Amino acid sequence: MPILLPAQGAALFASHTVIATGQPVSKTAGKIASSVSSTAASNIVLIAGETSGDMLAAHLLKGLRALGCHLPVWGVGGPALAAQGMDCVESIDALAVRGYTEVLGALPRLWHLRRTLMALAASRKPSLCITVDAPDFNLAFAAKMKAMGISTLHFISPSIWAWRRERLAGIKAAVDHMVCVFPHEPALYHAAGIPATYVGHPLAQTIAMQPDKAAARTSLGLSLNAKLIALLPGSRAAEVKYILPRLLGAARLIHAQHSAVQFVLPIASTALQAQVQALLAEHAAELPIHTVQGKAGQVFAAADVGIIASGTATLEAALYKLPMVITYAMPRSSWAMMGHKNYLPWVGLPNILCNEWVVSEWLQDAATPQNLAQTALSLLTNDTAQSKMKTRFMQLHETLRCDTQTLAARAVLRML
Repeated sequence: MPILLPAQGAALFASHTVIATGQPVSKTAGKIASSVSSTAASNIVLIAGETSGDMLAAHLLKGLRALGCHLPVWGVGGPALAAQGMDCVESIDALAVRGYTEVLGALPRLWHLRRTLMALAASRKPSLCITVDAPDFNLAFAAKMKAMGISTLHFISPSIWAWRRERLAGIKAAVDHMVCVFPHEPALYHAAGIPATYVGHPLAQTIAMQPDKAAARTSLGLSLNAKLIALLPGSRAAEVKYILPRLLGAARLIHAQHSAVQFVLPIASTALQAQVQALLAEHAAELPIHTVQGKAGQVFAAADVGIIASGTATLEAALYKLPMVITYAMPRSSWAMMGHKNYLPWVGLPNILCNEWVVSEWLQDAATPQNLAQTALSLLTNDTAQSKMKTRFMQLHETLRCDTQTLAARAVLRML
């Protein structure tokens, strides 16, 4: 099967996209929501993985509430889902593992979590299971739910277009409907006999096309005039361990050459606070690094350049039009096991979605402080390169911008 990338997105969107009823969204959704309230639908179990999954699932839940669906929702979530009224029986931090060796160590805890959730599902008898991101845990859990006669919907497709496409058979066995956030994804699922809906990306809907840098800096208490570099080492403890020292090493080299440059580091969760502060004290006590709890979006809007761990954060930064350098590192054994499974020449979402090299990527052994510092400085001091990257990010934003909240909610409502 050929890899379908965003250059083909317009055709795919026209022929494979979403629920088309010929009626305005509000009227159709209202009818569906009314039918839900009059059926035996009882509650929804929702399992979100990590900070990004919490945020994306919260958009979905907000959309459901706006369309009149007020069924109780419970499961694994974080502060964003809790703010939408979800009963979080377990924190998203429980699923924050990546890499083969890290997962092996966490298996007993993950098995216990799955057994706990299955017991709750048997007791509460949900009408629908929604899984968001974290495919290794969530698809296995969805398969268990489906075996119990519970309909399943997965939000945020695994990157089957990038690696491990053999997962399609397992996905078909576990998922009744796949909700996709990138335009090239539904065709791959349709070809495998899996119903799929393209809804656009929630971040593209919520992030302004022209972010207000001055307002973001004022809100964060940062200088309005200083050159500012954002440092984002990831949202998992293992990522912080392997990536943050490299970012801090790059910051030291940059500061040595340009002492006026300032840095801002958003800490993804309170669970990472102590780890981040310890690494800062060890590697960068003398550097002008401003830390904030969360607020990654404001950081992206405020910064001039970012050095960012590969993941959803790179897409969010692109939607904020932030010129960036992408990096990643993990245990050597995990890297060796994953190194030959990628179908594409890129790992960063901005490059994958643009289907070209837009952002420099420094990975594993090449992710040295020297390479990161040199690339970030070249970008910081080159207005033409920044402008070119921002223009490409603007085009990407326009491609992904849909009424995601409503479209995703409609996909859910049709399954209740």
